[in-house]
Amino acid sequence: MARLEVGYLGPMGTYSHLVAEKRYGPRAKLFPLPTILDVCQFVSRDPARRGIVPIENSSGGAIYEMVDILLGNRPRVNILEELSLNVRLALLGRRGEKPRVLYSHFAPLDHCAGWIRKHLPRAEKRVVASTAVAALQAASQRNAVALGDRKLARLYGLEILHYPVEADMPNVTVFLAIGGTRRIQPFGSKITLAVKLPNVPGSLCAFLETFRDHGVNLSRLLSRPIRGQPRQYAFLVDIEGSAEASNVRRALRKARSVSAEFRLVGAYPCRKPYTS
Repeated sequence: MARLEVGYLGPMGTYSHLVAEKRYGPRAKLFPLPTILDVCQFVSRDPARRGIVPIENSSGGAIYEMVDILLGNRPRVNILEELSLNVRLALLGRRGEKPRVLYSHFAPLDHCAGWIRKHLPRAEKRVVASTAVAALQAASQRNAVALGDRKLARLYGLEILHYPVEADMPNVTVFLAIGGTRRIQPFGSKITLAVKLPNVPGSLCAFLETFRDHGVNLSRLLSRPIRGQPRQYAFLVDIEGSAEASNVRRALRKARSVSAEFRLVGAYPCRKPYTS
């Protein structure tokens, strides 16, 4: 039997990599890819493939590159599952050196700002594309450290200098498992829609009221400008509930009737959070 092919936002050692390993295990063949768009193109070429991409961070907010791909439907991908990771960070470096530069992604630097001020007050903070890149930079320089996952120490020949690094607030990143074909999962707990509304007064209100009137909760509503159409917006909408529930079906039918464009991006389960 062929191994499942899973693309993730690389390089090796990113949190997307960690989530891909936790979700699919050793049975899958994992492919690190440089951008979210590359992951989406990877899965769109073969319906048997899967992808792991971030969609939201608890401090940085939505990952708009992924939001725009879902709204634009180019390449065409569908949400199969929602996954989340409770991120616990480590300080990585080499013992005996005096840290002068601290590398990390902006989100860990933000989450751990208090700890950094207390323990590394003189270190210059440098923002890079991912915690994996941060570890690579720290490994290539003297007197440099990185904030990232513990597994990065083994990958890049570093030591774990401190774990866990205390965060100022909960640090949760939400990921999507995506595929090239739509699967409506009857026991799913969330539905995602891509919607464009008529450019008339009250159209957004009418759309939202359909869910209120049918007792359906909206957990996320994001607006993005439509390329080539100034002052026109598309909406990515997350709904709590199963596609099999009668009130959800009625709400979706009504919402479709008041929309200019209406597309189901996924009806899927939300798995229990992982911990790094």
